[in-house]
Amino acid sequence: MLQNLGPLIRTLRTNKGISLNAFAEKLDVSPGYLSNLETGKTDTIQLSLLEKLQKELYVLPLNAGTSDELESRLNHALEQLRELEKLNPDAAQYLLNTFERGLELLLKN
Repeated sequence: MLQNLGPLIRTLRTNKGISLNAFAEKLDVSPGYLSNLETGKTDTIQLSLLEKLQKELYVLPLNAGTSDELESRLNHALEQLRELEKLNPDAAQYLLNTFERGLELLLKN
């Protein structure tokens, strides 16, 4: 599992523009350990770290009954939007309104 998980973590992390050192600090692990995890050189991972990776990068599809990637991603975005709403309701409302208007415009064309 880790051989497939590591490259996925690296890809998702770099796609988000997060450096190895910054991400390791955020996850509270050493940069060396994170590098080894990403390259498949380690065969251990703590459940607490896996939970952090899931929260930050959404590495595992947790919607067991859903094989649809779009639905999984929308569910994850919804969870994040709800978190944002607790912290900054105006920002959450802005994002939701922008998303809805964008969909309406694209569907009209």
